[in-house]
Amino acid sequence: MTEIKRKTHKIDATSQTIGRMATQIAIFLRGKHKPEYQHHIDLGDSVVVENIKKAKFTGTKFEKKEYHSFSGYPGGLKTTKLNALFTKNPTEVLRKAVWNMLPKNKLRSEMIKRLTIS
Repeated sequence: MTEIKRKTHKIDATSQTIGRMATQIAIFLRGKHKPEYQHHIDLGDSVVVENIKKAKFTGTKFEKKEYHSFSGYPGGLKTTKLNALFTKNPTEVLRKAVWNMLPKNKLRSEMIKRLTIS
């Protein structure tokens, strides 16, 4: 097997929407932009995202979108609004979007490690 050559892609998040940026990042992390792509091999590159605080949201997502987490116990549903999460930790909003766009298998945790957000 040949050696995997990984590049670093830099993305400026200024005035870009989170969803469209997340799809592009997921493609780079998976390696689907390469001609030698195979779905069972992690050939992806690393991605550096800058100026995440300047990202934009369309419509009323910033006020109405909610993230849910359930512990499994009765009354264990926690809800967090997007605007509260973005003001507290803007990197987590993009990380959650990219995490859900990556394949749900053993390669996902290794792919997300190559994402750096500042």
